[in-house]
Order: sequence, then structure tokens, then C-alpha cells
Amino acid sequence: MATPRPRPQVISLTDAAADRIKYVMANAAKPVVGVRVGVKNGGCAGMTYTMEYAEEVAKSDEVVEDKGVRVLIDPKAVLFLLGTQMDYRTDKLSAQFVFNNPNQTSACGCGESVQLKPAAGSAPPPA
Repeated sequence: MATPRPRPQVISLTDAAADRIKYVMANAAKPVVGVRVGVKNGGCAGMTYTMEYAEEVAKSDEVVEDKGVRVLIDPKAVLFLLGTQMDYRTDKLSAQFVFNNPNQTSACGCGESVQLKPAAGSAPPPA
């Protein structure tokens, strides 16, 4: 009998991203089980990343546990986020989560939206 191939982790976190998510969750107005990450159509480049508090784990969520943080991936975003590293950066003018995504093909000039392709070797997401 063949051994099932391990599933790749959809997203990984830097220490800075994990620390910031822990801080944000600890200061949430309501109890949360993690943060939900996804993508949606919009912006001048075609897609934008989304993040929101998750009060519960949906049956269809892809659950990633990394550095003591639970990240829930919207099932429609999995193919677009495979191999992504999530970071948190602070500079003189901004502080934000940054997605280092190998599936990103371009971004708009303001950096608010990106163009993404499904991960190599994967089928397109269901309509």
C-alpha cells in the first residue's frame, strides 16, 4: 500500500508575523481562534490579500499552525497562496503584513493589489 504524500504547508510565518498575530489576537474585542487569510478580486492589478479575525474554524478552512499561531486559509485562496511566507514589517511610514508569494506575477504601483496565478502543477480552483 502506498504511503500518502504529505501535504505542503500553504503558508509559513516569520517570527515578526507570528509575534504580531499573537499581539493582535490577545487584544481582539472578542475571543478568536486565529486569523483567516484569503484573496479576493479587486484593485488595479486584479486581486488583494484579505485578513480577518476568525471566531471559529470552518469545515472548509485549511488550518496552518506555525510558531504558536493558527492561520486559517480560505479554501478558494489555497492554490494562490501555496509557498507564501507571511511577514510583518515596520518602517518609518508604515507597519503592515507582507506576503512573499512565489505565485505573484506582478503588483500595482501602490502595492495594494497583486496579480496571482495558481501554484505550479495545480489545477485551477473550482468556479
